[in-house]
Amino acid sequence: MKKKYLHLNVYDAFLDRMHFLFEEFDNIYISFSGGKDSGLLLNLALDYRDQHYPERTLGVFHQDFEAQYSMTTEYVDRTFERIKDQVEPFWVCLPMATRTALSSYEMYWYPWDDTKKDIWVREMPQKEYVINLENNRITTYRYRMHQEDLAKQFGRWYRNVHNGGKTVCLLGMRADESLQRYSGFLNKKYGYKDTCWISKQFKDVWCASPLYDWTINDVWHANYLFNYDYNHLYDLYYMAGLKPSQMRVASPFNDYAKDALNLYRVIDPEIWSKLVGRVQGANFAAIYGKTKAMGYRNIFLPEGHTWKTYTMFLLDTLPKRLRNNYIKKFNTSIQFWHETGGGLDEAVIQELLEHGYHIKRNGVSNYTLNKKSRIIFEGKIPDDTDDIKSTRDIPSWKRMCYCILKNDHICRFMGFGMTRQQQKRLDAIRCKYKSIEELNYEV
Repeated sequence: MKKKYLHLNVYDAFLDRMHFLFEEFDNIYISFSGGKDSGLLLNLALDYRDQHYPERTLGVFHQDFEAQYSMTTEYVDRTFERIKDQVEPFWVCLPMATRTALSSYEMYWYPWDDTKKDIWVREMPQKEYVINLENNRITTYRYRMHQEDLAKQFGRWYRNVHNGGKTVCLLGMRADESLQRYSGFLNKKYGYKDTCWISKQFKDVWCASPLYDWTINDVWHANYLFNYDYNHLYDLYYMAGLKPSQMRVASPFNDYAKDALNLYRVIDPEIWSKLVGRVQGANFAAIYGKTKAMGYRNIFLPEGHTWKTYTMFLLDTLPKRLRNNYIKKFNTSIQFWHETGGGLDEAVIQELLEHGYHIKRNGVSNYTLNKKSRIIFEGKIPDDTDDIKSTRDIPSWKRMCYCILKNDHICRFMGFGMTRQQQKRLDAIRCKYKSIEELNYEV
């Protein structure tokens, strides 16, 4: 799919998409995180519903990760109280497995862990629409399930309690937030009726991103133009000198937010004091998150080691579960570059040949826009590729080592995304789920 510009502005395009959604889907709910994008989407969707489909019911799903700025909690609370009589509100505070990038010994932490109430970052919200272990209507929830699965299974439950029918979750995702999201829209595999902004999750359950082509400027312009309420944490971010790309309200412990963890000290010191005791490595990441201690910019090889032997040494120091996670990723990468190969520009290929790398072409890559040549490496994977200046996207033991030092459990630096869905299929078979539908984990 190639980028095509439309002959209308993004707001008019949004209105067209909302009309399409209301005509096509029986059940609609909005995923509201407390951030600028989902907050704007919620306000726009409610305005559209009230004007064009006042008889329709909208659900609002908020997945609470316990550890967040006080201003975010205040904004979420303010929003739910304002709209609770206009929508079906669901403020979900259930224990769930959430990735942490702060510790070499923990891959996950568990918001609202009922076994650690004494160290919760904040108290459980006390509202009639809050979903927790004592008030849980979500029958598809499993104790400590992964956060992504909780969000998806909510959609399945929401469909079921509304007597079936086509159900869609509205997301505030935008293509210009990252190359990964841009690529996700560009290479959509399971679109709905030739749309790139709607994707399938389960039978009759879909996700839609009607703001996918909005820019950051469009978002703030709309908030100003329509005088919408928003999370005033962004005002503090702006005064602190952050770039728009750094202004995140996600969990402070994940891969994307950890570099800004130290902001909690200044912006929300009371919450910060509780974060330190909640997840291993929070204080260390706040102090050293942008230094060489966390693998930022340059990392150096200890004397007497190659990058391969140093990687093996680091693997031996890790807990078995975490070590096996890295080994599986590394073996997959090595096999990929030996047997399939990645798409590289001609300039990169020439530079590799000039520096004596043993490579050969293996057809073309269908995952690149201009059908780049796939390159496989013959013989051993290089120890490092520091002499190649035109790209980082080639395999080496140094890249693997970097992932360990960075606590990059997903190995995003090596080009991996979330591949846990394949493992979930095997787990479902082992657990002998009776419903065939339970095995449909298409994304």
